[in-house]
Amino acid sequence: MAEKEKILEIKNLNMEFRTGKHQTLKALNNVSFDIYKGENFGLVGESGCGKTTLGRTLIRLYDPTSGELIFNGKKISGKLDKETRNYIVNNLAMIFQDPISSLNPRMTVQEIIAEGLKTKGIKDKAEQHRQVAEILDKVGLLPEHATRYPHEFSGGQRQRIGIARALVLKPSFIIADEPVSALDVSIQAQVINLLMDIKKEMNLTILFIAHDLAVVKYFSDRIGVMCFGNLVELADADELYAHPIHPYTKALLSAIPQPDPLVEKKKKRIYYDPSMNDYSREKPSFQEIRPGHFVYASDSEMEKYRRELNEQ
Repeated sequence: MAEKEKILEIKNLNMEFRTGKHQTLKALNNVSFDIYKGENFGLVGESGCGKTTLGRTLIRLYDPTSGELIFNGKKISGKLDKETRNYIVNNLAMIFQDPISSLNPRMTVQEIIAEGLKTKGIKDKAEQHRQVAEILDKVGLLPEHATRYPHEFSGGQRQRIGIARALVLKPSFIIADEPVSALDVSIQAQVINLLMDIKKEMNLTILFIAHDLAVVKYFSDRIGVMCFGNLVELADADELYAHPIHPYTKALLSAIPQPDPLVEKKKKRIYYDPSMNDYSREKPSFQEIRPGHFVYASDSEMEKYRRELNEQ
Protein backbone atom coordinates (compact mmCIF):
# COMPACT_ATOMS: atom_id res chain seq x y z
CA MET A 1 0.00 0.00 0.00
CA ALA A 2 1.41 3.38 -1.03
CA GLU A 3 2.35 5.74 1.78
CA LYS A 4 0.04 8.72 2.15
CA GLU A 5 1.44 12.07 1.09
CA LYS A 6 1.55 14.75 3.77
CA ILE A 7 0.21 18.10 2.62
CA LEU A 8 0.41 19.86 5.99
CA GLU A 9 2.69 19.24 8.97
CA ILE A 10 1.96 21.04 12.25
CA LYS A 11 4.84 20.71 14.70
CA ASN A 12 4.75 21.83 18.34
CA LEU A 13 2.50 24.79 17.56
CA ASN A 14 2.00 27.31 20.37
CA MET A 15 -0.13 30.44 20.25
CA GLU A 16 -0.37 33.00 23.03
CA PHE A 17 -2.39 36.21 23.13
CA ARG A 18 -1.52 39.12 25.37
CA THR A 19 -4.52 39.90 27.62
CA GLY A 20 -2.89 42.48 29.86
CA LYS A 21 0.42 44.18 30.59
CA HIS A 22 1.90 41.03 32.13
CA GLN A 23 -0.75 38.47 31.25
CA THR A 24 -1.08 36.07 28.33
CA LEU A 25 -3.68 33.52 27.27
CA LYS A 26 -2.36 30.29 25.79
CA ALA A 27 -4.76 29.34 22.97
CA LEU A 28 -2.66 26.50 21.51
CA ASN A 29 -0.37 24.29 23.56
CA ASN A 30 2.29 22.31 21.70
CA VAL A 31 -0.13 21.01 19.03
CA SER A 32 1.31 18.52 16.53
CA PHE A 33 -0.38 16.53 13.77
CA ASP A 34 -0.26 15.93 10.02
CA ILE A 35 -2.95 16.20 7.35
CA TYR A 36 -2.67 14.05 4.24
CA LYS A 37 -3.36 15.10 0.68
CA GLY A 38 -6.97 14.59 -0.35
CA GLU A 39 -8.38 13.85 3.09
CA ASN A 40 -11.12 15.51 5.11
CA PHE A 41 -9.67 16.16 8.56
CA GLY A 42 -12.19 17.08 11.23
CA LEU A 43 -11.23 19.20 14.23
CA VAL A 44 -13.76 19.28 17.08
CA GLY A 45 -14.15 20.75 20.54
CA GLU A 46 -16.20 23.24 22.50
CA SER A 47 -16.06 27.00 21.91
CA GLY A 48 -12.79 28.49 23.11
CA CYS A 49 -10.76 25.27 22.77
CA GLY A 50 -8.44 26.71 20.08
CA LYS A 51 -9.94 25.30 16.87
CA THR A 52 -10.49 28.61 15.09
CA THR A 53 -7.18 29.98 16.38
CA LEU A 54 -5.42 27.03 14.78
CA GLY A 55 -7.22 27.57 11.46
CA ARG A 56 -6.41 31.27 11.38
CA THR A 57 -2.80 30.57 12.31
CA LEU A 58 -2.47 28.21 9.34
CA ILE A 59 -3.35 30.97 6.87
CA ARG A 60 -1.19 33.37 8.89
CA LEU A 61 -3.92 35.69 10.06
CA TYR A 62 -2.15 35.07 13.39
CA ASP A 63 1.60 34.70 13.83
CA PRO A 64 2.32 31.60 15.96
CA THR A 65 4.28 32.17 19.17
CA SER A 66 6.43 29.13 18.38
CA GLY A 67 6.34 25.90 16.42
CA GLU A 68 6.59 25.03 12.76
CA LEU A 69 4.13 24.84 9.86
CA ILE A 70 5.13 22.99 6.69
CA PHE A 71 2.84 23.00 3.65
CA ASN A 72 3.75 20.85 0.64
CA GLY A 73 7.30 20.63 2.00
CA LYS A 74 7.59 24.43 2.26
CA LYS A 75 7.94 26.17 5.61
CA ILE A 76 5.13 28.73 6.07
CA SER A 77 5.81 29.71 9.69
CA GLY A 78 8.20 32.33 11.00
CA LYS A 79 8.89 35.59 9.18
CA LEU A 80 7.37 35.49 5.70
CA ASP A 81 8.87 36.96 2.55
CA LYS A 82 6.58 38.17 -0.24
CA GLU A 83 6.92 34.96 -2.24
CA THR A 84 5.91 32.75 0.71
CA ARG A 85 2.99 35.02 1.64
CA ASN A 86 1.71 34.87 -1.96
CA TYR A 87 2.16 31.09 -1.90
CA ILE A 88 -0.07 30.87 1.20
CA VAL A 89 -2.73 33.15 -0.32
CA ASN A 90 -2.83 31.14 -3.55
CA ASN A 91 -2.85 27.67 -1.98
CA LEU A 92 -4.65 27.91 1.38
CA ALA A 93 -8.09 29.48 1.77
CA MET A 94 -10.59 29.80 4.60
CA ILE A 95 -14.39 29.60 4.71
CA PHE A 96 -15.51 31.59 7.73
CA GLN A 97 -18.24 30.71 10.20
CA ASP A 98 -20.59 33.66 9.85
CA PRO A 99 -21.63 34.31 6.24
CA ILE A 100 -23.12 37.66 7.27
CA SER A 101 -20.23 39.40 9.04
CA SER A 102 -17.54 37.89 6.78
CA LEU A 103 -18.91 39.56 3.62
CA ASN A 104 -18.48 43.30 3.07
CA PRO A 105 -22.04 44.71 2.84
CA ARG A 106 -20.88 47.64 0.67
CA MET A 107 -19.43 45.41 -2.05
CA THR A 108 -21.23 43.45 -4.74
CA VAL A 109 -20.70 39.70 -5.00
CA GLN A 110 -18.54 40.36 -8.07
CA GLU A 111 -16.29 42.72 -6.10
CA ILE A 112 -16.08 40.38 -3.08
CA ILE A 113 -14.99 37.36 -5.10
CA ALA A 114 -12.78 39.29 -7.53
CA GLU A 115 -10.66 40.65 -4.65
CA GLY A 116 -8.74 37.37 -4.62
CA LEU A 117 -8.19 37.52 -8.37
CA LYS A 118 -6.70 41.00 -8.06
CA THR A 119 -4.18 39.79 -5.47
CA LYS A 120 -3.13 37.15 -7.99
CA GLY A 121 -2.48 39.87 -10.56
CA ILE A 122 -5.57 39.31 -12.74
CA LYS A 123 -6.48 42.90 -13.65
CA ASP A 124 -8.51 42.32 -16.81
CA LYS A 125 -12.17 43.03 -15.95
CA ALA A 126 -13.56 40.63 -18.56
CA GLU A 127 -11.40 37.81 -17.22
CA GLN A 128 -12.46 38.65 -13.64
CA HIS A 129 -16.14 38.48 -14.65
CA ARG A 130 -15.56 35.18 -16.45
CA GLN A 131 -13.88 33.54 -13.46
CA VAL A 132 -16.44 34.90 -10.98
CA ALA A 133 -19.31 33.57 -13.14
CA GLU A 134 -17.56 30.20 -13.36
CA ILE A 135 -17.09 29.85 -9.61
CA LEU A 136 -20.65 31.06 -8.87
CA ASP A 137 -21.96 28.31 -11.12
CA LYS A 138 -19.79 25.78 -9.28
CA VAL A 139 -21.39 26.70 -5.93
CA GLY A 140 -24.94 26.69 -7.30
CA LEU A 141 -25.50 30.43 -7.84
CA LEU A 142 -26.39 32.28 -11.05
CA PRO A 143 -24.09 34.67 -12.96
CA GLU A 144 -26.59 37.52 -12.47
CA HIS A 145 -26.12 37.17 -8.69
CA ALA A 146 -22.72 38.83 -9.18
CA THR A 147 -24.30 42.31 -9.37
CA ARG A 148 -26.18 41.97 -6.06
CA TYR A 149 -25.16 42.77 -2.48
CA PRO A 150 -24.86 40.28 0.43
CA HIS A 151 -28.02 41.50 2.20
CA GLU A 152 -30.09 40.36 -0.79
CA PHE A 153 -29.30 36.70 -0.13
CA SER A 154 -30.38 34.07 2.38
CA GLY A 155 -27.90 32.67 4.94
CA GLY A 156 -27.28 29.57 2.84
CA GLN A 157 -26.68 31.63 -0.29
CA ARG A 158 -24.30 33.94 1.58
CA GLN A 159 -22.29 30.94 2.71
CA ARG A 160 -22.11 29.78 -0.93
CA ILE A 161 -20.68 33.21 -1.76
CA GLY A 162 -18.11 32.69 1.01
CA ILE A 163 -17.23 29.31 -0.45
CA ALA A 164 -16.91 30.85 -3.93
CA ARG A 165 -14.58 33.53 -2.55
CA ALA A 166 -12.38 30.83 -1.00
CA LEU A 167 -12.32 28.71 -4.17
CA VAL A 168 -11.77 31.36 -6.84
CA LEU A 169 -7.98 31.14 -6.58
CA LYS A 170 -8.18 27.35 -6.99
CA PRO A 171 -6.39 26.51 -3.72
CA SER A 172 -5.39 22.95 -2.85
CA PHE A 173 -6.24 23.27 0.87
CA ILE A 174 -9.43 24.64 2.44
CA ILE A 175 -10.01 25.48 6.10
CA ALA A 176 -13.76 25.35 6.72
CA ASP A 177 -14.34 27.05 10.08
CA GLU A 178 -17.79 26.05 11.39
CA PRO A 179 -19.20 26.56 7.85
CA VAL A 180 -22.74 25.40 8.69
CA SER A 181 -23.20 26.32 12.38
CA ALA A 182 -24.93 29.62 11.56
CA LEU A 183 -27.35 27.99 9.09
CA ASP A 184 -30.76 26.36 9.46
CA VAL A 185 -30.59 22.58 9.81
CA SER A 186 -32.41 22.17 6.49
CA ILE A 187 -29.66 24.14 4.73
CA GLN A 188 -26.70 22.55 6.52
CA ALA A 189 -26.89 19.29 4.55
CA GLN A 190 -26.97 21.21 1.25
CA VAL A 191 -23.78 23.09 2.11
CA ILE A 192 -22.02 19.95 3.41
CA ASN A 193 -22.92 18.05 0.23
CA LEU A 194 -21.73 20.99 -1.87
CA LEU A 195 -18.35 20.90 -0.10
CA MET A 196 -18.10 17.14 -0.65
CA ASP A 197 -18.84 17.52 -4.38
CA ILE A 198 -16.41 20.41 -4.84
CA LYS A 199 -13.69 18.56 -2.91
CA LYS A 200 -13.85 15.67 -5.40
CA GLU A 201 -14.09 17.94 -8.42
CA MET A 202 -11.20 20.21 -7.44
CA ASN A 203 -9.08 17.55 -5.67
CA LEU A 204 -9.06 19.49 -2.41
CA THR A 205 -7.84 18.72 1.08
CA ILE A 206 -10.15 20.09 3.78
CA LEU A 207 -9.65 20.92 7.45
CA PHE A 208 -13.23 20.92 8.75
CA ILE A 209 -13.59 22.76 12.08
CA ALA A 210 -16.83 22.21 13.99
CA HIS A 211 -18.43 21.49 17.34
CA ASP A 212 -21.25 19.32 15.95
CA LEU A 213 -19.84 15.81 16.18
CA ALA A 214 -22.63 14.25 14.13
CA VAL A 215 -21.74 16.50 11.17
CA VAL A 216 -18.01 15.93 11.64
CA LYS A 217 -18.37 12.12 11.60
CA TYR A 218 -20.33 12.28 8.34
CA PHE A 219 -17.76 14.55 6.68
CA SER A 220 -14.37 13.46 8.04
CA ASP A 221 -11.84 10.71 7.36
CA ARG A 222 -9.90 11.40 10.58
CA ILE A 223 -10.84 13.51 13.58
CA GLY A 224 -8.79 15.46 16.11
CA VAL A 225 -10.31 16.50 19.43
CA MET A 226 -9.20 19.74 21.10
CA CYS A 227 -9.63 20.76 24.72
CA PHE A 228 -8.24 23.95 26.31
CA GLY A 229 -5.67 24.40 23.55
CA ASN A 230 -4.46 20.78 23.63
CA LEU A 231 -5.02 18.11 21.01
CA VAL A 232 -6.26 15.32 23.32
CA GLU A 233 -7.20 12.59 20.83
CA LEU A 234 -6.81 11.77 17.14
CA ALA A 235 -8.08 8.75 15.19
CA ASP A 236 -10.01 7.60 12.13
CA ALA A 237 -13.61 8.76 12.39
CA ASP A 238 -15.10 5.29 12.86
CA GLU A 239 -12.43 4.32 15.39
CA LEU A 240 -12.91 7.50 17.43
CA TYR A 241 -16.67 7.07 17.68
CA ALA A 242 -16.47 3.33 18.42
CA HIS A 243 -13.57 3.51 20.91
CA PRO A 244 -13.18 6.99 22.44
CA ILE A 245 -10.30 7.03 24.94
CA HIS A 246 -9.89 10.47 26.48
CA PRO A 247 -12.58 11.41 29.02
CA TYR A 248 -13.18 14.70 27.22
CA THR A 249 -13.89 12.86 23.95
CA LYS A 250 -16.31 10.59 25.81
CA ALA A 251 -18.08 13.65 27.22
CA LEU A 252 -18.42 15.21 23.77
CA LEU A 253 -19.81 12.02 22.24
CA SER A 254 -22.29 11.55 25.08
CA ALA A 255 -23.76 14.96 24.23
CA ILE A 256 -24.79 13.96 20.68
CA PRO A 257 -28.61 13.87 20.65
CA GLN A 258 -30.26 10.60 19.62
CA PRO A 259 -33.20 10.65 17.17
CA ASP A 260 -35.12 8.06 19.24
CA PRO A 261 -36.64 9.87 22.27
CA LEU A 262 -36.68 6.65 24.32
CA VAL A 263 -32.95 6.10 23.70
CA GLU A 264 -32.25 9.78 24.40
CA LYS A 265 -34.15 9.59 27.70
CA LYS A 266 -32.10 6.61 28.93
CA LYS A 267 -28.78 7.94 27.65
CA LYS A 268 -26.15 8.65 30.28
CA ARG A 269 -24.54 12.06 29.91
CA ILE A 270 -20.83 12.17 30.74
CA TYR A 271 -19.26 15.33 32.14
CA TYR A 272 -15.56 16.12 31.93
CA ASP A 273 -13.74 17.63 34.89
CA PRO A 274 -10.19 18.74 33.94
CA SER A 275 -9.05 18.24 37.54
CA MET A 276 -9.40 14.48 37.06
CA ASN A 277 -6.14 14.64 35.06
CA ASP A 278 -3.46 15.35 37.67
CA TYR A 279 -0.24 16.13 35.83
CA SER A 280 1.65 17.70 38.76
CA ARG A 281 3.90 14.64 39.11
CA GLU A 282 3.63 12.88 35.77
CA LYS A 283 3.62 14.93 32.57
CA PRO A 284 1.39 13.91 29.67
CA SER A 285 2.37 13.46 26.03
CA PHE A 286 0.61 12.57 22.78
CA GLN A 287 0.95 8.78 22.52
CA GLU A 288 -0.25 6.09 20.10
CA ILE A 289 -2.53 3.59 21.83
CA ARG A 290 -3.58 1.75 18.65
CA PRO A 291 -2.28 2.09 15.09
CA GLY A 292 -3.29 5.59 14.01
CA HIS A 293 -5.11 6.29 17.29
CA PHE A 294 -3.38 8.84 19.54
CA VAL A 295 -4.31 10.19 22.96
CA TYR A 296 -2.89 12.90 25.24
CA ALA A 297 -2.05 11.12 28.49
CA SER A 298 0.56 10.32 31.12
CA ASP A 299 2.15 6.86 31.18
CA SER A 300 -0.04 5.68 34.07
CA GLU A 301 -3.16 6.92 32.25
CA MET A 302 -2.07 5.02 29.15
CA GLU A 303 -1.93 1.79 31.17
CA LYS A 304 -5.47 2.45 32.40
CA TYR A 305 -6.73 3.28 28.90
CA ARG A 306 -5.18 0.09 27.47
CA ARG A 307 -6.95 -1.99 30.12
CA GLU A 308 -10.23 -0.31 29.24
CA LEU A 309 -9.75 -1.09 25.54
CA ASN A 310 -8.93 -4.73 26.25
CA GLU A 311 -12.12 -5.07 28.28
CA GLN A 312 -14.32 -3.76 25.43
